[in-house]
Amino acid sequence: MKDGFILKTEGEDPEKLISAFFTNFNYFSQEETDRILMAWKLLVSKATDKTEHYIHPLRVACILAQNKMDGDTIISALLHKIYNYGVELSEIETKFGPVVANIIRGTQKIGYFSVQKATLSQADAIRKMLFALSDDVRIILVKLADRLDRMRTLKNLEPEIQREIAEEVIDIWAPLADRLGMQSEKNELEDLSLKYSNPQAFQQIKAIVAQKQDERSAYLSNAVNAIKEKALAIGINVEITSRAKHFYSIYQKMRKRNIPAGELFDLLALRIICNTTTECYTLIGIVHEMWKPLDGRFKDYIAIPKANGYQSLHTTVMCQDRPLEIQVRTRQMHNMAEHGIASHWLYKKGTNKDKVEESKLGIFNQLQELKETGFSDNTYFNELKNELLGDEIYVFTPKGDIKKLPLGATAIDFAYAIHSAVGEKICGAKADGKIIPLSQELKNTQIIEIITNPNAHPTEAQLKIAKTSKARQKIHSWLTLNNPDFVDERVVQEEEPERKKSHKRPKGNGFTENTAPRIEKIRIGDTSNFVFSFAKCCNPKYPDHIVAYLSRMKGMVIHKTDCYVYNRIPFREERSLEVSWDEPKE
Repeated sequence: MKDGFILKTEGEDPEKLISAFFTNFNYFSQEETDRILMAWKLLVSKATDKTEHYIHPLRVACILAQNKMDGDTIISALLHKIYNYGVELSEIETKFGPVVANIIRGTQKIGYFSVQKATLSQADAIRKMLFALSDDVRIILVKLADRLDRMRTLKNLEPEIQREIAEEVIDIWAPLADRLGMQSEKNELEDLSLKYSNPQAFQQIKAIVAQKQDERSAYLSNAVNAIKEKALAIGINVEITSRAKHFYSIYQKMRKRNIPAGELFDLLALRIICNTTTECYTLIGIVHEMWKPLDGRFKDYIAIPKANGYQSLHTTVMCQDRPLEIQVRTRQMHNMAEHGIASHWLYKKGTNKDKVEESKLGIFNQLQELKETGFSDNTYFNELKNELLGDEIYVFTPKGDIKKLPLGATAIDFAYAIHSAVGEKICGAKADGKIIPLSQELKNTQIIEIITNPNAHPTEAQLKIAKTSKARQKIHSWLTLNNPDFVDERVVQEEEPERKKSHKRPKGNGFTENTAPRIEKIRIGDTSNFVFSFAKCCNPKYPDHIVAYLSRMKGMVIHKTDCYVYNRIPFREERSLEVSWDEPKE
């Protein structure tokens, strides 16, 4: 998405600014125009100390208006910081309705993330953001536009702050824009993030892309004309655009291939827009007749759309001894590719806005399923974030059904994606007809067959192997209910630092000068001749307060009374004994 006109008019007064806004974005009804104008006047009247306090919200509104978002979204963009100026949400709801109030309320809950610190509060912040998606996606669209404008104006901040915000954007907001199908926003966020997180690489790539621009233009022009001539010969009208790939995409290629940007050759791309799906396949055939396609570089996202709804045909061919990437899609597919979920709000002349079709995007189904399970263990929210916002693969059942899984998923994740009952009874798996280990990562387009056994059940080993939140949650729940000795080491590792903050031991050997050395025996009543072991999860030492848990497999296990793992064991009171240290008699 290109910088809006509003960036060039910051020196003008509020009346000129809002007039320019309506001149550039004139798709609103008269009623919406009046409501937007009322919101603007409220904002200007409250944010009187600095012009930036109303310029920034107007730039955010412009970003959303370029996607032709509805009036409620534009008003929410203008007022998304209004609570900073003493305006209550009740007043907003009275003046602008419950939808606007709800969007603003949702944006308030989503703060800035410190991606360098994987804390519980960070996980909770990510959870609130992701769940806001399933409440009203416009909450996230406003926040995305807010982040994009912040990234466009980041140059005035300290370099350290620039890098931290850039890392947040590349870790959270750019992947989220991708999941919502908003390609132009995703590309710009990635490029701006690279500019501030690795300015040296950014400038190097910028210089290389700028080199031999005339030569590149001639090369692309010849390719475009050749395709148009062939298409017109069979009666297909096409629109073709050419471009150099965006900087972050080039940067990723540099890292993946471990070569400098100057040695990359596949930096150019063409996009062919036609009218029908049939024409897409005809055109890709024409392209492959004209130039030799590179092995493994053809991708059919029409037959198998991405989780964000993206559809297109991709191929890379050798054109004049140089790799050239070509995308072919219909105009409807292109609209979805450019605007993603926002395309469902695009206005049609003389009609109301389209109804949002959130169910078409996989991320909404995943979030809804998560909310319905009620699973909220903080341990898995970093994994959940990676699952929802990370790369994905497409694998098939033997019947040809498609399952989308995060990159790195295993057969266990695939089994639970089919049904929880299948996951609980998995004992083996085949990929393309060959037995594979359950720990092996699945590959794109494999046909996966799950082998089950009625006597099989989830294990701790499977919990360590599973990657998806659904599989891990189901396995975790089964183990918690059916295995009293189950210790979730990931939970322990996460909670232990927090616990230690409030239970610090003295420095040195762990004892004060007057404290006796460690006592290796424990006492139950008057008896101390017991066989026991110390729990590794909490590693109790004299004089900690302790309790004994009678494990079916490990016998008597001594925990600290405040041990996080011990206190998570179901029905622990029924199998616990009061114990004390067997202190030496004076």
